[in-house]
Amino acid sequence: MVEVTVRYAGGVEFRALARGHELICDQPADNGGADAGMTPPELLLASIATCAGFYAAQYLNTRKLSTEGLSIRVTAEKSVTRPVRLEQFRIMVDAPQVPEEHWQGLHRAIEGCLIHRTLAAPSAILIELTVRQPVS
Repeated sequence: MVEVTVRYAGGVEFRALARGHELICDQPADNGGADAGMTPPELLLASIATCAGFYAAQYLNTRKLSTEGLSIRVTAEKSVTRPVRLEQFRIMVDAPQVPEEHWQGLHRAIEGCLIHRTLAAPSAILIELTVRQPVS
């Protein structure tokens, strides 16, 4: 099981904790934040990019190919219709040292990314509320 706990830090800032690591999520100043961290949509894109990068590096390292210069950029469009959501994700991989005969294999490896596959297929998201009674 993968688990992350998020704690409210005031304003529009949250602290995400996992395995002893902490990550700050905030909003830009023009959205009421202090710009102390990435926004939730940026964190989602970072998750896709780092996952794609992990699978790309694994493919390259397994084949003793260079990972020098490997970078991944992910973009998404914010829908203009309701419900508002991110759509049209685009993963751009720059692997300048990879010979052309490995492009197809590298592409397949990146498609195997856990985050990519999770977003590509509908998944159940259950919301459980714990509402505590006020102490009197």
